[in-house]
Amino acid sequence: MRAEILDKFGKQVRDARLQRGLSQEELAEKAELHRTYIGMIERGEKNITLINIGKIAKALAIAIDELLKDIN
Repeated sequence: MRAEILDKFGKQVRDARLQRGLSQEELAEKAELHRTYIGMIERGEKNITLINIGKIAKALAIAIDELLKDIN
C-alpha cells in the first residue's frame, strides 16, 4: 500500500507539473528543492514530508488537497 500511495502522489505531481509546462528543474527551483528530489517524488521513490508537499503545491499554485486527491 505504501508504494502505491507514493506512486499515486508522484503521478499527481508529474501531471500538475506538465499541465503547467514546467520541467522538473523549473519546479524544483520554484519549490526550493533539488531537481533529483522532484524526480524521485514523481517516480514514487521518496516518502515526502508535509513541508515539502506544501512547497510543491505553492510552486504549482495549487491547493495541497489537489495533490492528495484520489490517493487513498
